[in-house]
Amino acid sequence: MLTNTALEPSDTVMRRSRQQPRRRGTVGLAAAWLNGLLRHRLGRLLATATGIALAVGLLASIGAFLSSSKSTMTKRAINTVAVDWQVQAQAGSDPATVNRQVADANHVKASEPVAFARVDGLELSKDGSTQTTGAAQIIGINDRYQTAFPGQIRPLLGAKSGVLLYQQTAANLQATTGDTVTIRPVGLAPIAVYVDGIVDVPQADSLFQNVGAPIGAQPQAPPDNVVFVPLSRWHELFDPLASARPDLIANQTHVRLDHHLPNDPSAAYSSVTGQARNLEVQLHGGGLVGDNLGATLAAARKDALYAQILFLFLGVPGAVLAGLITYSVATAGRDRRRREQALLRTRGATTTQLTYLGSAEALLTGILGGVAGLALALVVARFAFGTARFGASTFSAIGWCVSAVVAGLVIAVGSIAIPARRDAIESTVAFARRVVGRERPPRWMRLKLDVILLTTALLIFWLTSRSGYHLVLAVEGVPTISVSYWAFAGPALLWVGAGLLAYRVTHAITGRGRRPIATLLRPSAKGLSDTVAATLARQRRTLARSVALVALTVGFAASTAIFNSTYRQQAEVDAVLSNGADVTATTSPGTHLSPSFATQLAGTPGVHHVEAIQHRFAYIGADLQDLYGVDPATIVAAGRLQNAYFQGGTAKELLALLAAKPDSLLVSSETVRDFQLQPGDSVTLRLQDGRTKQYRNVVFHYVGVAKEFPTAPHDSFFIANATYVAKQTGTDAVGAFLIDTHGRNITAVAAALKSKLGAQVSVTDIASERKVIGSSLTAVDLAGLTRVELGFALALAAAATGLTLWLGLAERRRTFTITTALGATPRQLGAFVWAEAGLVTFVGIGSGAAIAWALANMLVKVLHGVFDPAPSVLAVPWTYLGAVLGVAVVATIIAGRITLAASKTPHVELLRSL
Repeated sequence: MLTNTALEPSDTVMRRSRQQPRRRGTVGLAAAWLNGLLRHRLGRLLATATGIALAVGLLASIGAFLSSSKSTMTKRAINTVAVDWQVQAQAGSDPATVNRQVADANHVKASEPVAFARVDGLELSKDGSTQTTGAAQIIGINDRYQTAFPGQIRPLLGAKSGVLLYQQTAANLQATTGDTVTIRPVGLAPIAVYVDGIVDVPQADSLFQNVGAPIGAQPQAPPDNVVFVPLSRWHELFDPLASARPDLIANQTHVRLDHHLPNDPSAAYSSVTGQARNLEVQLHGGGLVGDNLGATLAAARKDALYAQILFLFLGVPGAVLAGLITYSVATAGRDRRRREQALLRTRGATTTQLTYLGSAEALLTGILGGVAGLALALVVARFAFGTARFGASTFSAIGWCVSAVVAGLVIAVGSIAIPARRDAIESTVAFARRVVGRERPPRWMRLKLDVILLTTALLIFWLTSRSGYHLVLAVEGVPTISVSYWAFAGPALLWVGAGLLAYRVTHAITGRGRRPIATLLRPSAKGLSDTVAATLARQRRTLARSVALVALTVGFAASTAIFNSTYRQQAEVDAVLSNGADVTATTSPGTHLSPSFATQLAGTPGVHHVEAIQHRFAYIGADLQDLYGVDPATIVAAGRLQNAYFQGGTAKELLALLAAKPDSLLVSSETVRDFQLQPGDSVTLRLQDGRTKQYRNVVFHYVGVAKEFPTAPHDSFFIANATYVAKQTGTDAVGAFLIDTHGRNITAVAAALKSKLGAQVSVTDIASERKVIGSSLTAVDLAGLTRVELGFALALAAAATGLTLWLGLAERRRTFTITTALGATPRQLGAFVWAEAGLVTFVGIGSGAAIAWALANMLVKVLHGVFDPAPSVLAVPWTYLGAVLGVAVVATIIAGRITLAASKTPHVELLRSL
């Protein structure tokens, strides 16, 4: 009677196989089995497919984002290079011939000749005084040059063509447009030129590079004195010098490529460097290539590998969790599966047929989950990135989708087909019907695998965190880099080991804590409290597995959220360090603006505070370094200075020393190391006098270390009291104004200031700086990825609590039905449900919180060398963590309510479905 009323999948299969055994065969058997699953196990089938869908959707989303990030990095790197190649003609070769060969080479889109001449110095006499400079470079360019390479020369004042003076040179000579500058070549008569304009050279380092220098050679500093003249005039002036002193002349061909390059920075780098070497071969030794684009792509390769690291952090653990959830869902019905296999065996099913049925179920579930996962990824892409391809190319997007579906099928096979195969081989009919017996702890518990993993994780963490994580550069100058995955073994082992430890603790609590649990449950369960505790003890392996899964999921979600928040925090800090403030106005060399000018800037709508800082150049010994004069009373707040920027005291303490002792000096850590300074040492710097323009000695006293400072370089600089510097040098000229807008209307304020200040003052804003910073992880835009990752983490948390708990409780309907039939009240029956739900949820969340704290600290500590600057504290997203907790609790309540509602079904109907 019961069998005819509730047709099981096994009944369906064997009934039809008896009717048409030969015609149907194994395929018909599988079809009948799947038909029975769809009719009678649809809920479980969809639950299993949900876990696979989460894995597929997460992998497809993050994988496509990774591909898109690499493509974006490549494009960004290309766009920042003004001149891709500088091909320098070698001694004995004809520059005109080299120029023609370069122009005809493959992938060359534009090429222009450029000539360099080194002269003894420059001179300018006006207003009764004469200003002179040291050695200078005279560069010849034609009228097409600035059109072909628009980012190389930036006009500041006057004409855009003719004789153009470099802004630093203009400052040294106190020159402006309309002045006549005298050029003093070696062995030739002085040459007078009329200044048509003042310009800046943003990429001076690459323009004046030592083309052909060996790998590892010290890069030469760009000259301070540069004059651009028309190429035809350059030849008139310096062709005689080329014959007499060829060592003072250099001829180059500047090149812009067609940029038909792979999307991946590493592949693009290999392509560009290969093209450069090929051109050198074609020139037969007549020219060497200065590969500016290759050098920039080399840096982008590191950023691409950091993106790959993020994929490991954010994608792989999520996919593993989705697989574990799928396995947990499939395992929840394992006892039922064994009973069905036993029934099939009694009706003649072979081990091969049972394995085939499991494989067919895995294939169906994998396909359903894969399709749902791709649909989920499509929705996520539209929501988070505005495009179905996450910004990746069509080929990459399809590749990641296919890979994600394959991963989903692997999860399905591992969760369904392999356990079914193992049960079919190992289980007998009698074994499948056995429901009692003393269980031994799993083998890993007896071997203390969790303790071993945690100990190993701590050991690896200690070894890898001492110096921070760094990418590995291949030895002997080989242009390849790789990821040291050893550094990630610590966090990975910690995550796994902590999950196993949560299993062990739950197993111990439910097994040995029956009496305390019964006492806690007595107010709700009344006389059934001991029975409920005993039920929990019998289900301790299932409960421990559920708690471990919840703990791993919460730990993953929370640690990921903390990592992402810390990333955003440090990206903002990095942008502030690079730009200096929300908006920064930097004066051109030779422009004199006093601190009082800040009052005029403060009147701009949207500006809340303006901080004036001096920027000078000071010699310490033979080294020329940056010096920043600041107001100690206001710079800490205006510059958003953090204690992590300083060593030897907090930001306020060290700046207070500058106020109390005006001759105090904060020195960069590199300078302290290079000159072996000790606190209190007297440091004599040579600063340019504002009146005589000559350098004079100024005495300071070293009081502390500044590791970072807004707008300062990363290596060597000084911070001093602005009042003391102005008094010693006779000028209070400001180098930059840091403008605080409280983070509002930054772009509008920057535009207003640009319009007000003109070309002599460069205005930059932090919104633009965020897009171009290229330091390690901050080069990867995680805004959309964070939404994707945290959204999937919430879904995983809901599945780990609600879905697995509901299925586990559904498998124990027999217990609930018998208890109800024996007269248990709804409140007593609820004690069974809520005791298990509460144990799984709150012990799992508590364990997950501990895992998240340890894992987040370990990840940030291991990646200490990646962040620039390193975080002093973690950023905790309390709102998101509250959402994770809320989702887990709500999912638990829903699962419990559904189970209790199902228990109200009449007993006979429930027994028929068991």
